[in-house]
Amino acid sequence: MDILTLTARVLESTAPIFILALIGYVWVKLGYEYRVQFVTRLSLTLSIPCLIFMALIRTGIDPATLRNTALAAALGYAGIAVVTAALIALLGLKQRVFLSPLVFGNTGNIGLPLALFAFGTTGLDYAVVIFAVMAVLSFTFGVWIVSGQRSPGAALREPMLWGTLLGALFLYNGWGVPLWAARTLDTIGQIAIPMMLITLGAAISRLRPAALGRAFWLSSLKLFLCIAIAAGAGWLFGLPELAFAALIVQLATPVAVTAYMLAEKYEADPEEVAGLVVVSTLLSIGAIPLMLFVLLPS
Repeated sequence: MDILTLTARVLESTAPIFILALIGYVWVKLGYEYRVQFVTRLSLTLSIPCLIFMALIRTGIDPATLRNTALAAALGYAGIAVVTAALIALLGLKQRVFLSPLVFGNTGNIGLPLALFAFGTTGLDYAVVIFAVMAVLSFTFGVWIVSGQRSPGAALREPMLWGTLLGALFLYNGWGVPLWAARTLDTIGQIAIPMMLITLGAAISRLRPAALGRAFWLSSLKLFLCIAIAAGAGWLFGLPELAFAALIVQLATPVAVTAYMLAEKYEADPEEVAGLVVVSTLLSIGAIPLMLFVLLPS
């Protein structure tokens, strides 16, 4: 593939993401109402579970490969958590403030759309499995770290978990759903990607970041660690090309806006987390195209 063709493919994959996020940003800056928490809850509770369920029951990917992708994602997040926790301790920073944002990226708002636009529906199938692993870990381990309280039942109340489990059950047994149900679930799931991207821009426009210098080098460190550890996990499980690429892209996404919402809810220095969200998202404007130059299949 020549450089011009590759550049065109990278732009085709990334332009919709940044344009839709920019729409949300400008929308709020113009003074129009946008209820970020409501839209986020609608996505997490209804739209994304439908997207995950339909992606799983329709996938033509070998279940063993999906299993290995999930295991590689779990190993990747575990590795990132261990290394990041050690670095935070060495730097004398607060685990409660920095650990969860630096481990769990924006796999929903950015990772899923990017996998779809760059790697097609097969890439999206891999990405939803990785996203589901992240969701379970972030709603258990992540919330526990930020809140300082154990919440083992939190993940059991999340529709994303049940969408994943049901999708896996249907996939394992070769079951399908009636056409009317498939069309309904597809329509609900299809609103997730544009809605999440617009919400990302709207949320960023309202953040009041602090300590941008520290946010820059921490975000840069997060990006490097996530790429390296994801690549190692993907190699260890022998993932095929698209699964390997989806794993790296998903784990290397910037800090999620939901990390700021959790920090604000549990009073864990939300301004610090806001800085990580803003800076890591800005870094991704350059980092994502570079990753795709390397990862896009020929």
